[in-house]
Amino acid sequence: MKISIINGSPKSEKSTSELMIEYLIPFISENRISVHHINRDNWDKILFAEIGGCDALIFAFPLYIDSIPAHMLRFLIELERQKHLFRKKMVYCIINNGFFEGRQNHIALDQMKNWCNAMELTWGQGIGIGAGEMLPFLKDIPLGHGPNKNIGRAFKELACNITALDKGKDLFISPNWPRLLWKVQASFYFFYPQAKKNGLKKNDLFEQVQDKYF
Repeated sequence: MKISIINGSPKSEKSTSELMIEYLIPFISENRISVHHINRDNWDKILFAEIGGCDALIFAFPLYIDSIPAHMLRFLIELERQKHLFRKKMVYCIINNGFFEGRQNHIALDQMKNWCNAMELTWGQGIGIGAGEMLPFLKDIPLGHGPNKNIGRAFKELACNITALDKGKDLFISPNWPRLLWKVQASFYFFYPQAKKNGLKKNDLFEQVQDKYF
């Protein structure tokens, strides 16, 4: 079976989406797998033909403002223009977000389902994963264990459905980790350092948008 995986992260490397793909591939390694990173305008007819001819199409991308990243949306629109190259196939999706709750991804999953309908493709299953920025720090912990317990279970189910070209219920998961502890760690080890890196102070993150901007 031929499987195409689309990495929809805007990052060129070391993204959480890339990590999710690395997690998934060992479960489906008996198939012919090709991975395409679309963060740049590197699309051509050969790529579209290859994606169009696969048996299963898997998207992995981060949530951006409760939606699909803009560059990936353009890619999906271009795929619609190349619809004649596509044969019937199953579509699966892995979305990660920076909130703790995986449920936050449900709108983007619905958008992907609508795209499948427009393309006359079959929706297989989607996984919404929370605390995305935390996951790279846990990559040395085996799936199915500790904080990665829920992710391991979800990926096993997803892989079984992909291999069988079957459908499954959409899954929304968060790490097996206390939410309060995650909030503290995320603030001091990610959000605050990122703010400093971009010339902001801690208090700047808590400023509310004023009416004058509208």
